[in-house]
Amino acid sequence: MSDQASNGAVAPAQPNGPQFSVEKIYVKDVSFESPKAPHIFNEQGQPQLNMNLNQRVQRLGDDAFEVVLGVTLTCTAGEGEGNTVYVAEVQQAGVFVLNGFEANVADALLGTQCPNILFPYARQLVSELIQAGGFAPFLLQPINFDALYAETLRQRQQQGQGGDLATSETAGNA
Repeated sequence: MSDQASNGAVAPAQPNGPQFSVEKIYVKDVSFESPKAPHIFNEQGQPQLNMNLNQRVQRLGDDAFEVVLGVTLTCTAGEGEGNTVYVAEVQQAGVFVLNGFEANVADALLGTQCPNILFPYARQLVSELIQAGGFAPFLLQPINFDALYAETLRQRQQQGQGGDLATSETAGNA
């Protein structure tokens, strides 16, 4: 059989083996709050930053998954109630196709490679939100998603949970 299509063009070769592809990257949700603005701009003090990171995976089809990387950055100043300077929340999402992978390999890709792809987009958006809120730009430091995934596996084993990321949620604080 020939590699020529009916119009004379060469037909694309069918890939062999497992395939991983990024179908779409998008912002699922975004929020910025600065409850003490504009008064906070006149206050002095050392701000404290707390970052919460979470990931959700949803199966969309046989080989398609939506991965949502949630980043919440909370800046506080001082003690007590009402000390929130700002809260920036971003849910960066993507649709990924994983075809032909064994379940444990697909689980590892969903837990490591997908958030590694999404993180730069989330980091940029968080920085832009903070700067648009009138505060100094803030760049999140790189995150080792391999280590977070390894910790998730350890916790699942410790709790006697099987399953994969497509049926569970991982969460963590950094």
